[in-house]
Amino acid sequence: MKSVQILKKAKQGFTLIELMIVVAIIGILAAVALPQYSNYTSRTKAAGAMAELDSLKTSMSECYQSNGAWTNCTTAGTNGIPVVATSKFIVNAAPTISGTGVITVASTGATSTGGTALGAILTPGGSTAGVINSTDANIIFYNTGTLCDPIRGLKTGQGGC
Repeated sequence: MKSVQILKKAKQGFTLIELMIVVAIIGILAAVALPQYSNYTSRTKAAGAMAELDSLKTSMSECYQSNGAWTNCTTAGTNGIPVVATSKFIVNAAPTISGTGVITVASTGATSTGGTALGAILTPGGSTAGVINSTDANIIFYNTGTLCDPIRGLKTGQGGC
């Protein structure tokens, strides 16, 4: 008789209601976690793009300080200006440099919530974007691109934003 009672207890499992509650909880957690993970990966790609541009910004600043103008400092591969290749952080095309030292990255690996690639426009300056005075000790690159997005890109104070 005791063996029959033990068999009945061993066959008990979860009810359908209990399983549905567990599935609902997992669904709620996934609905919250997936968008946060997507934002996190996009911010990581934005930071990676800015890290890849650091050597370009540094070499352009040194070239400008040596020459006193952007004239010889805007062509990648010359005068110590490195060639920045495409990667998972800077996609589709290498950055372009204008005659005024502005670096433009059309698309980075970071994307908006709609999936549009975020870009960077880095304008050199001293204490003011686009203006370098003889009293300015450092050249700062100010970012005015779409990469300055606190949710999926760079927050204020990061990467020149």
